[in-house]
Amino acid sequence: MTGLGDFTTNRRQLARLSGLGVVTGLIGGVVAFLLLRLIGLITHLAYDGTWKTSLVVPSLAHLGWWSIGIPVLGGLIVGLLARYGSPRIRGHGIPEAIEAILDHESRMEPRIALIKPVASAVTIGTGGPFGAEGPIIMTGGAMGSLLAQWLPLSSIERRILLVAGAAAGMSATFGAPISSVFLAVELLLFEWRPRSALPVVVSCTVAYAVRVLLIGSHPIFATPPESWAGVAWLPAVAVVGVVAGIASGFLTKAVYFVEDLYHRLPVHWMWWPAIGGLVVGLGGLVDPAALGVGYPAIRALDAGHILIEAAAVLLVVKGVIWVVSLSSGTSGGVLAPLLMLGAAIGALMSPILPGHDAGLWATVGMAAMLGGTMRAPFTATVFAMETTHDWNVILPVFVAAMAAMAVTVLWIPRSILTEKVARRGTHVTREYGVHPLDGVSVKELMTPRADVVTLSSASSLGAAAARVFRSRGEREQWAFPVVSPDGQVVGVLPWFRLVEGTGSEEVPVERVMDPPVRIGALARAREAVEMMARHDTRSLLVEENGSFAGWLTQADLLPAWQRVLRDEEARSRVYHLGPRFPWRTGRGRAAVPVRVDARPGVSESEPADVDPSHTDD
Repeated sequence: MTGLGDFTTNRRQLARLSGLGVVTGLIGGVVAFLLLRLIGLITHLAYDGTWKTSLVVPSLAHLGWWSIGIPVLGGLIVGLLARYGSPRIRGHGIPEAIEAILDHESRMEPRIALIKPVASAVTIGTGGPFGAEGPIIMTGGAMGSLLAQWLPLSSIERRILLVAGAAAGMSATFGAPISSVFLAVELLLFEWRPRSALPVVVSCTVAYAVRVLLIGSHPIFATPPESWAGVAWLPAVAVVGVVAGIASGFLTKAVYFVEDLYHRLPVHWMWWPAIGGLVVGLGGLVDPAALGVGYPAIRALDAGHILIEAAAVLLVVKGVIWVVSLSSGTSGGVLAPLLMLGAAIGALMSPILPGHDAGLWATVGMAAMLGGTMRAPFTATVFAMETTHDWNVILPVFVAAMAAMAVTVLWIPRSILTEKVARRGTHVTREYGVHPLDGVSVKELMTPRADVVTLSSASSLGAAAARVFRSRGEREQWAFPVVSPDGQVVGVLPWFRLVEGTGSEEVPVERVMDPPVRIGALARAREAVEMMARHDTRSLLVEENGSFAGWLTQADLLPAWQRVLRDEEARSRVYHLGPRFPWRTGRGRAAVPVRVDARPGVSESEPADVDPSHTDD
């Protein structure tokens, strides 16, 4: 088993990518700091005319009714930037990063790294009900992609650096490096391997260190310890998760329903953000706390400092303006709005829940809404802990996030993130697992040497054809190892060359044979598939201890897939409940072996030693 391990790793690749992860972490941390300050500056300039950079709730005291026009103006600017700059800046960041990974080999245009943060700062600074994390994720990903494009890297390595930059942006925005790594794994990497996870960890850690230096280490939603009474409250936690999951599903459907309505408007999409901005402005008159990034409102909800009536108004206003604005194609993140909506749901339910602690249930609702909407429960759980520093409630938060995800997975086929990508023609699979062929060795699937038809390197093409035709009925074989007089395999002769050379007595086999592609007997079957694809061949020479051990073809790989189907579909009873009487010995129902047909999804049951007269009571 030499050379095999739990993970496939390349030390040089891992060291190189981890070193570049330091660079993406520095870039992501600085970009997050600058964008947060730019959002704060635009907010102050737009609403009170001062040169300040702190993140605040937009104040309508100076403008009154005229404040309706500020989000409209912001939407108009974003529409112009999208039309004449790059349409790819439209949206909330994560779907665009997924699309770049899947459809563009992790390549992002340089102008996105410039236009996206500006458009997002304008949107949020003029009252847009979004978080800064989506644009920062997109911008950090663009910077990581650009760094990778300046270097001689593969598409997979570009993906790793794109994701490292995106995760670094989230880490620096929220001060949540661990959940940022989980976000990368659950949403962007499409794999779980050390080669990708470790560079992302490095990048997120460096970005967090930059945040500590520039902003501080205090949690963004710091709350006092919540009164969690233990497992007796878990049923109530599950209820909150289910309610948040239902709300998540309705929000997802509402976003794309309203987006479809925008498409029916007789105006260019450039004007849609301004139309959404009008609704945002009107909503701001009802509840200004619903405008902007909303971090102060989330902090107040998690601390239990908002009255139930105020939480209800905030939930309705924030939900409406967020759906209408996000559907318009403007630029902004979804995490912060989801946190606020989930926290409001938890606070509203607190009077009928155990303990009646609005802060506790707001935190649980916040994580549940995030986990259900994004289908990322591990990210939601750790995120809630890192942003509140209340690790006492990690269990209820996790249970609620899982319950919410269960609701949305069973109800709607795609999340709010993947639906946008699917509408552009790309299907995203979110299920990750060990490849089935990684669990099978080549030795288990190969044809042993004794059963392989071989040819002599000294024979002619005509003699070889006659030899093959004589043995054709023994085993169907489409390529033949060519063996030298000393027993070494020196080449491979494909079937079609034999057919073409029938009767060519004067042409030696060694003149028309191909070089063999060799693989070890203990190698994994997936490695064999990769070698076949890399060398454009349908068969491999299997060696063990340096000698010819067998022959592997594409057809030999089919049983590995059949085993997967059998494990998924074949059901049998191993043990039986109830007494077994002596006079019934040998008449029990035996396990039914299943033969899986070569066609996927087709199986046949073949009873073995089963008494046909016996039925279960």
